[in-house]
Amino acid sequence: MKTVSIQHLNQDENIALANLYPPLELETRTAIPTDVAAHHLSRKSQTLRAWACMENGPIRPIRINGRLAWKVAEIAALLNGGCLK
Repeated sequence: MKTVSIQHLNQDENIALANLYPPLELETRTAIPTDVAAHHLSRKSQTLRAWACMENGPIRPIRINGRLAWKVAEIAALLNGGCLK
């Protein structure tokens, strides 16, 4: 997968990125997949997977059909300076 700085995206690419990762306050789901959560937390997906595996991260995922999902409310609280531990 090609990594591109957001500053170098054209308008169409910015729109596509906004659709892929809507702002957290506009998120309608109660839990989001790992890649979306990682985007909002400015971490790599693998970091969140490690948090889940080692149970040592600031937030814990829930599992839906064997997949990790991260609660939007907990992500928002963490981003607003909250400590959930």
